[in-house]
Amino acid sequence: MKKLESMEQYEELKNQGKTIFLFSADWCPDCRFIEPFLPEVEEKFPEFTFVYVDRDDFLEVCAANDVFGIPSFVAYEEGKVLGRFVNKDRKTQEQIESFIQSL
Repeated sequence: MKKLESMEQYEELKNQGKTIFLFSADWCPDCRFIEPFLPEVEEKFPEFTFVYVDRDDFLEVCAANDVFGIPSFVAYEEGKVLGRFVNKDRKTQEQIESFIQSL
């Protein structure tokens, strides 16, 4: 999974192709819970570029996407929001895959 490095990269990624941003943080236990199965999720959905957004480094990106709880997912295609799975609850692999399938 790519890690977001700059606001410019965020704008570029959200406006090209299909991108799913994972909003997370190192200190978040529910974020750590999903880490082991994220590579499998990425493998199942190769049409998407997955990007890790550290909420502590990119508060402005969180605010722009109304992300106030983590882990959360926001999917874009060519600059338009495809879907949002945004809340502060722990997420299972099945819930994440169901969200992506619904896009």
